[in-house]
Amino acid sequence: MLFRGVLLAVQALQLAGALDLPAGSCAFEESTCGFDSVFEFLPWILNEEGHYIYVDTSFAKQGEKAVLLSSDLQAEEWSCLRLVYQITTSSGSPSEPSRLNLYVRFDDESFDRLLWSAKEPSDSWLIASLDLPNSSKKFKILIEGVLGHGNTASIALFEIKMTTGYCIECDFEENHLCGFVNHWNPNVNWFVGGGNMRNSHSILPQDHTFRSELGHYMYVDSVYVKHYQEVAQLISPMTMAPMSGCLLFYYQLQQGNDNIFSVYTRDAAGLYEEIWKMGNPGNADWNLAEVEFSAPYPMEVIFEVAFNGPKGGYVALDDISFSPVPCQNQTERPFNAVEASCNFEEDLCNFYQDKEGPGWTRVKVKPNMYRAGDHTSGLGYFLMANTKFTSQPGYIGRLYGPSLPGNLQYCLRFYYAIYGFLKMSDTLAVYIFEENHMVQDKIWSVLESPRGVWMQAEITFKKPMPTKVVFMSLCKSFWDCGLVALDDITMELGSCWSPEKLPTPPGECTFEQDECAFTQERRNRSSWHRRRGETPTSYTGPKGDHTTGATTCTSRLPTWCMDKKHDSRPGLCEESLENTA
Repeated sequence: MLFRGVLLAVQALQLAGALDLPAGSCAFEESTCGFDSVFEFLPWILNEEGHYIYVDTSFAKQGEKAVLLSSDLQAEEWSCLRLVYQITTSSGSPSEPSRLNLYVRFDDESFDRLLWSAKEPSDSWLIASLDLPNSSKKFKILIEGVLGHGNTASIALFEIKMTTGYCIECDFEENHLCGFVNHWNPNVNWFVGGGNMRNSHSILPQDHTFRSELGHYMYVDSVYVKHYQEVAQLISPMTMAPMSGCLLFYYQLQQGNDNIFSVYTRDAAGLYEEIWKMGNPGNADWNLAEVEFSAPYPMEVIFEVAFNGPKGGYVALDDISFSPVPCQNQTERPFNAVEASCNFEEDLCNFYQDKEGPGWTRVKVKPNMYRAGDHTSGLGYFLMANTKFTSQPGYIGRLYGPSLPGNLQYCLRFYYAIYGFLKMSDTLAVYIFEENHMVQDKIWSVLESPRGVWMQAEITFKKPMPTKVVFMSLCKSFWDCGLVALDDITMELGSCWSPEKLPTPPGECTFEQDECAFTQERRNRSSWHRRRGETPTSYTGPKGDHTTGATTCTSRLPTWCMDKKHDSRPGLCEESLENTA
């Protein structure tokens, strides 16, 4: 459980009305600051005593929504939008919880882009920190509250604040601490130091921001430590947009020999990577640390302190900032995952194969009822291995991808089809090769596959060293060799199943879970149905869907109307067409 005491103090109420908030911000003290309820939906209600707006089931039904729309905004510099909110519900776990969604509506687009969504109920205020990359386009912020089941379901907004800068930056002068949270530990934790508040546990005469006793900072003190195995963690908000550059912060410590101060990144799958560790304790004043930082997919930054001796002293932290310019003027070009993707329409892109022979051949076939074309468009090119005309018995075809930097998480997707093999073992496998090709690791292989259908494979992997992805197909004997087809290889940074991933943009749908935002207009002749596998009649429709090879969405008519072999009842087919809707 996160230690909410450092997340949002009660004193936040004292400052809200007095602050001159920037555009796109509101403390909801006396008004909604240019955020207006959209007339077609439920209105957001301003609390009579001020400092939050809400919508609840006391005057609305489950499923109804309230929409709040900002005035025109512009973020020509990178900005951070923070939302302090609360979702409450009745006791128990409702099947349909309340949901809070935040969209961005650009001037030149006719749809809203979902930027963030939450549905977890809480008995305290929570903070969402959302990075807004710089853009010359004007936009509006749209906040949507959808009420769930329960007699006491409610959604409340305490504050919206939009500021210039990155969400992982913080000087710890604001009461919500920029969304940083302390991971609660019974004996060792991060505390707020400085300021003129009563009961302040100040251990330093002044902070770094103001060089004043009234300024604030974060610190960990060994006086509370009971076991040396325990650590204190201060966790940043999750990054919401790709960023790369230099992370800077100031630290001060005492008795540096008996404490360990480290900085880690943690992705949405929970994988840690150490990016900095305090070596030389430095001087007794504030010391600057500069750390190379890359977050191509959502990551948290974790400042961790561990004490390993009786004289651990303290560690203090202040003024975390970020620059998109690499530290020490390094000019290394960031990796672009597109370089490891290919649809084979024009060539092999950055892929190559063994010089021993043409194990993989770029081909093009004309689709008909017996065979599909390529996966990209049906009319283009794909790769084929183990053809009886090019492969020798015992031949292994290897297709190498470009070099991938280490210590990054990757999502590999590709499409394959199998024809004519008696056994699936080693028909197609994916290996990870180290750069020197001395160490290889099989990460995927075909176990069973329907013949002649494009199937999708998804693989998430992460290796500490630079690697290459290798597609391998084995032809054991002339009589057992069939055909292996490969198409549309894509590489993305991050996990294939990251919980932070948002729904697809408007207008896109794979129909794997539902119909997305598509609705159908009922017609007299037919209607659309989601379907898995082949269509119900011979020689009609695909053998599988285009996404994974397993699910397809088709327009369904009675089987005997679509199959001439069974159309032996004149007149009945036309009647059924009129009634199928």
